[in-house]
Amino acid sequence: MTKTMQAIKLFEPGNIDKLVLTDLPIPQPALGWVRIRVKAFGVNETEVTSRKGLSSPDFTMPRVLGIECVGIIDEVADDVSLERGQKVATMMGGMGRSFDGSYAEYVVVPARQVIPFETNLPWDVVGALPEMFQTAYGSLTKGLDLKPGQILLIRGGTSTVGLSAATMAKEMGGTVVSTTRRPDRMELLRQFGVDHPIVDNGQVATEVRALFPVGVDAALELVGGSTLQDTLRATRTKGTVCFTGALSDDWTIPDFSPLGFIPFGTRLTSYGGNANDLPADAFDRQLKAISDGRLKVCVAKVYHGLGSVRKAQTNLESGSMPGKHVVLLD
Repeated sequence: MTKTMQAIKLFEPGNIDKLVLTDLPIPQPALGWVRIRVKAFGVNETEVTSRKGLSSPDFTMPRVLGIECVGIIDEVADDVSLERGQKVATMMGGMGRSFDGSYAEYVVVPARQVIPFETNLPWDVVGALPEMFQTAYGSLTKGLDLKPGQILLIRGGTSTVGLSAATMAKEMGGTVVSTTRRPDRMELLRQFGVDHPIVDNGQVATEVRALFPVGVDAALELVGGSTLQDTLRATRTKGTVCFTGALSDDWTIPDFSPLGFIPFGTRLTSYGGNANDLPADAFDRQLKAISDGRLKVCVAKVYHGLGSVRKAQTNLESGSMPGKHVVLLD
């Protein structure tokens, strides 16, 4: 094996030119860690935020970005039970933030955040899944405890997590109401199993209540604080709203007063998540459901090679193509 690898490294915050293709030593796994030969990774909003220097204090530079990937285990520490040659996924847990991430030919990560899997799906499909499927699955299960037959509202439905949550909720036996600000994306929602697509003007509770007078059983808030109160109003007494994302960048609510904000009896929770919230058996079921055509994956575009990362981030920022932007390595 060569002793160096190619990686995209961020030395200082700034525009897209700050993503530098460079040669680095191939990292070695410490005790409790594994090395993965990266086959594909998704490009995420949080990586754009990090590149701009707007991340939280746990992010440090210089840094190889990338919070997720799929690939093949290449090397393991002596105390790790995983085996070389296994197909694995990994995500988050400080990856690409407090230690170097997946914008590279090789990455080392803690073994505890590695999900082994077996599938014949192509790498570009599997590479789209880890972060968005973990977030969607964790929100629906840990955040909302969604049950078969329940009605789910997704606010921010054409985001990658929103589309993933819709297809998963249908697979779980739910009825799905989902919103988009763009009328031209209503058909996309229907393609992902949404029963009742709604154009979102900022206030949808009245329209949701017209469909379901007592309110929805569960609601996934992905737009942010600006729409959260309206989402709560669309949810029934003893129903649950899970705040998972803020596509509007409204992560906080000024002068928040719970008594005046949360309808009496409606439950509000949140979800942030980590790799442990997507167990290997759940991921295996998802992969089989994709293979069987029961779960859909929305891939915006597939890019080839580390040199395409700048283009992938640029297209992600533009918002012109719904779905996951995936970089495929040889």
